[in-house]
Amino acid sequence: MIDAHNHLQDLRLTGQRPELIGDMKSAGVTACIVNGTCEEDWPAVAALARDHPGFVIPSFGLHPWKVEQRSKDWPATLRQYLSAFPDAPVGECGLDRWMKSPDLKAQHEVFRAQLQLAAKLHRPLTIHCLKAWAPLLAELREESTLPKFLLHSYGGSLETAQELLKLGAFFSFSGYFLHPRKEKIRAVFATLPSDRILVETDAPDMAPPHPEFPLDGLNHPANLPFVARKLSEITGLPESVFNDNAKHFFSPAIA
Repeated sequence: MIDAHNHLQDLRLTGQRPELIGDMKSAGVTACIVNGTCEEDWPAVAALARDHPGFVIPSFGLHPWKVEQRSKDWPATLRQYLSAFPDAPVGECGLDRWMKSPDLKAQHEVFRAQLQLAAKLHRPLTIHCLKAWAPLLAELREESTLPKFLLHSYGGSLETAQELLKLGAFFSFSGYFLHPRKEKIRAVFATLPSDRILVETDAPDMAPPHPEFPLDGLNHPANLPFVARKLSEITGLPESVFNDNAKHFFSPAIA
C-alpha cells in the first residue's frame, strides 16, 4: 500500500520515526510520499529519503502557509533538491484562503512558479487547496502545459472536481473524511473515475475516527491500510486500484 501524502519529517514525530516506520511496514505500507513544506524542512525530507531508499519518496515544495517565511533564494534551493533527487515530485504547494490574513499575491506567485517548474521538469505536482477553488482553476487554466497534478485530501465539490478532471487532475482521500460529518466528500469520491483516486494519511494530521493505530492525538501513518479499506467500501473499487494509480502518478519514483 502506497501513502500518497504524509509528513514524516514533522517535528511532532521526533524520536518516534523508527517505531512508526516499523509499524507502517508491518501494516503493509510499502512506500510513502513525504512532502516538504518549506526551506526549513527540506533537509529533513532529504535525510529520510536517503535513510529509507525506496520506502520514503521525497517531495519538495513551498506550502502556502509557509510563503511569508521564504527566503529570496527559495527557487534556487528548491531546484537544488529536485536536482539531487531526479524523480522527486514537487509539493506540497497550493493556494489557501482559509488561513487568517493570507498574502494572496505571494501565494499565487509562489504557486505559479512551482506549477511551471513541475511542468518544465516533468515532475508530478501535489496541490493543497482550501477555499480557493476558483482561483486554483484560473491558475491551472492559464498554463499552456500542465504537469500531472494531485489534489491531496480533496475536499471540494463534485462540480469543482469535474472541472479539475478536464484538466487531468488526480485526487487523494485521507482518513479524516471518514468522520460522519464528511459524508458529502465521501459521495464525491464515490463518483470519481476509478483511475484518478489515490489514498493518503497526511500524517501526523487528518486522523481518521477510531484509528487502528492511535498516536496521542496525532495520526499514525500506519493507519493507511485502514483508510484504504474504508475507501474501497465507499467507491466499490479494490484497494489495488489505489496502488496502481499511485504508481502511475508518481512514476518513475515508484516502480
